Amino acid sequence: MIRMRRTPVIGLIVGLVLLAAFGCRQIAKSSDVGVPNKPLPAVNPSEVQQTDRQPLELPLDNPRILVRKAARQLELYSGDTLLRTYKAGLGFSPVADKKHEGDGATPEGEFYVFVKNNRSAYYLSLGISYPNAEDADRGLRDGLISRVQHRAITEAIRKKTAPPQYTRLGGLIYIHGHGARSDWTWGCVALENEDIRELFDAVKVGTPVTILP
Repeated sequence: MIRMRRTPVIGLIVGLVLLAAFGCRQIAKSSDVGVPNKPLPAVNPSEVQQTDRQPLELPLDNPRILVRKAARQLELYSGDTLLRTYKAGLGFSPVADKKHEGDGATPEGEFYVFVKNNRSAYYLSLGISYPNAEDADRGLRDGLISRVQHRAITEAIRKKTAPPQYTRLGGLIYIHGHGARSDWTWGCVALENEDIRELFDAVKVGTPVTILP
């Protein structure tokens, strides 16, 4: 039998394998659990939008968010006054209303911000209260959720807290950063980083969010 010598090359390969495994664990720990992981679109520094807009005067009076899916726009209002219009990217199935987990659709309807995450893997993120009561009714009718889950969703909506995020209706719908140049998310609304920074600072938990077709 020929015995192979342990060469520095073999040692190097083993070391790289261990480093890769450890590195993957570290990446998983740092991921934003509130945003489904999908490869980020490539960013060309020369294409990053630069604006000369004046800073918002904070705090806003009754802030609210309106998303127009067809126009790929997110509008920020103070009461009835339109303050900002941001370009937005949607889910990879951008036209349909969200029906179930994994369909890649951005939901439509009336929601609210239930959490603000300043440690998001997607720069910053605002959690949107999908599924809402209408989604819960539809899910119960279609056999996607149980009566217990339906009750939990409607009770959370009544209290304006986080509705259950891990039912067959899907969840984890956020407004977040990392680019609005395409429809690349799993149903979230994506903005440019400078836009989500401004929006993040301007709104609070409980801010109404309307998403239109």
